[in-house]
Amino acid sequence: MPIPFGWFGIGYSTDLAPGDVRPLHYFGRDLVLFRNEQGEAGLLDAYCPHLGAHLGIGGTVEGDSIRCPFHAWAFRPDGFCSSIPYAKAFPPRARREPLARPYPLTEKAGVIWAWYHPDGIAPQFDVIDYPEFTDPQWAEPVKREWRFASNPQEIAENGVDVAHFAYVHSMDAVPEGETSYEGVIRRSAARGHRTIALPSGETRQMPYSVDTVQNGAGQKFTRLKGLVELSLLVIATPVEADDVELRFCFTHPRVAPGSPEEKAIQEAIASTCGQKGVEGDIPIWENKIHRTRPFLCDGDGPILRFRRYFEQFYAEGPEGGRISIAAE
Repeated sequence: MPIPFGWFGIGYSTDLAPGDVRPLHYFGRDLVLFRNEQGEAGLLDAYCPHLGAHLGIGGTVEGDSIRCPFHAWAFRPDGFCSSIPYAKAFPPRARREPLARPYPLTEKAGVIWAWYHPDGIAPQFDVIDYPEFTDPQWAEPVKREWRFASNPQEIAENGVDVAHFAYVHSMDAVPEGETSYEGVIRRSAARGHRTIALPSGETRQMPYSVDTVQNGAGQKFTRLKGLVELSLLVIATPVEADDVELRFCFTHPRVAPGSPEEKAIQEAIASTCGQKGVEGDIPIWENKIHRTRPFLCDGDGPILRFRRYFEQFYAEGPEGGRISIAAE
């Protein structure tokens, strides 16, 4: 599948201080991320439009711009050239338009989000902010990261593939709930009971809820309530068409250090990330292919409806046949 368009997380705001410069590679492109002295983050194509030096290797921040290590041309986050120190006459084109290709950025929920569209089309929807990830009344976020051969659609589709939960994650119940689609947003709400092992060795049925909001191809938020309460950002960012970076960012209401609540939260995070969670899926994602015409049965969940939703994030369209058709 091609790389979808949308907002994708490329890092955390606290990891990019004023003056920092980072070479990155996402969307099949070499990029440079920097934060100028005014605190504004910028993402540009990595190679200087002058003579092609990599701005992220040796480039430095000065004022509101990043300076090229080769000839010291400087570029603002909007891609406009702000300085050519040895030029007697500023090139007319540099006054009219950005010379370095810029990517729209926004910072919400403690994440730096970059807008990618293969045709350079401006953002068509907004990132949703979740204030608890930067609220001092909530715990410092716990972050996990993986990189493997897959793509954002396969990762997101996993949530509607209800049949796999029993076989991959050894869950005692298949999640059930209500789902709605509205434009680029998909919402789901699941309620049920899970078997909890108590320290005494006894087991108990405990109610739980899972509320999820998918916003485009790259941002998903889940709130889990049961034995503990967790907020989770799932950030899937394409490196190449078949190479993805996946980040999980957790936070929760503050609890007393060393308390049973803290231990339960740590165990819930470990479970979500471990074999009963994403690390159980990764070996399958890495080695599977995408069946454009899958054979499905009545217990598979709303996979085709989800694919029709996700189709809107491909600029190229479903070339060669719709990706939401099942084989007969």
